[in-house]
Amino acid sequence: MANKRLRVLTYNIHKGFSTGNRRFVLKQIHKHLIAEDADLLFLQELQGKHQSHQEKIKDWPEQCQSEFLAEKNWPHYAYGKNATYSAGHHGNAILSKFALESWENINVSPFSWASRSILHGVVNIPPLKTRLHMVCVHFGLTSYERKRQIETLSQRIEAHVPANEPLIVAGDFNDWLGRADKQFYQHLHLQEVFLTLHGAHAKSFPSWLPVLPMDRIYFRGLHAIECNRLGPSPWHELSDHSPLMAIFELAS
Repeated sequence: MANKRLRVLTYNIHKGFSTGNRRFVLKQIHKHLIAEDADLLFLQELQGKHQSHQEKIKDWPEQCQSEFLAEKNWPHYAYGKNATYSAGHHGNAILSKFALESWENINVSPFSWASRSILHGVVNIPPLKTRLHMVCVHFGLTSYERKRQIETLSQRIEAHVPANEPLIVAGDFNDWLGRADKQFYQHLHLQEVFLTLHGAHAKSFPSWLPVLPMDRIYFRGLHAIECNRLGPSPWHELSDHSPLMAIFELAS
């Protein structure tokens, strides 16, 4: 039996801007993500397009932010729009070192003015014989939104993720009260990595003084061996969220 470690990172990149939108720091984010060398990245708030930023900001990339971050390090990626507006759009992305078998972006927005989606991808990781399902989320700010979005996510998983295939659900849940845990555990048999290993959720927001547990990595069908909140330096100078990194052991 062969063992392999899978490194998974989730991060809300705040559209490539530092806290308070004072500086555009996408290149610095890219540099430090490369240094962490995760196999799978679950990223939120990536700018797909923004016409005025592209015209005014010197270091604005020619391609969308998901392509810029994926270049040379994560050859397989998927980007799903969350919000579309006159200047462009932003959303979630999954970046992978392994080939994506398929992916789909699912709208979970109860309100047109607060567009949200979940990005569901399927990846093959040699030498494993089973597929790994990945869901990147960015839930809403109100409890009503999150309740509806959790219900939609649960229905998606029940309908499209076989019980014998491993699953990771990661992202910015905006669930500082931890109300998603009961639903995820009882109905989907999902565990949260940091909670499982450390007894409490990781406090990840705001990055310069983390007090709220906003970012999570849920899993099933995998063996979690490590999970850490990255920081403070250099992450507290980049996005307003801190990244979480989890390590799983896979057996084939």
